[in-house]
Amino acid sequence: AVASAERSPALPDVPTTKEAGLPDFQIEAWNGIAGPKGMPKEAVDKLVDALNKALNDDATKKRLLDLGTVLPDAEARTPAGFAAIIKRDADKLSPALSAAVKQ
Repeated sequence: AVASAERSPALPDVPTTKEAGLPDFQIEAWNGIAGPKGMPKEAVDKLVDALNKALNDDATKKRLLDLGTVLPDAEARTPAGFAAIIKRDADKLSPALSAAVKQ
């Protein structure tokens, strides 16, 4: 199974974990760009623009999709959207990681 919310375009015949009976087992790998705290807005805007150009390029999109990547939507590509993804996953994984460290 794939642990994403939807089936992977690269593996359309492989069910999701939810379809396989594990509705709470969902996690996706992601990549992001981070900079130092207080980074000038102009620099952030340049990075976001470069990211959008790359992810909107047809050849790049095709290659990433062929590799099984889930492409982020426009909101997830923003600093606020990326921060929300990090917080969501940290909130989801923190209890399990804390329990594992205590063992």
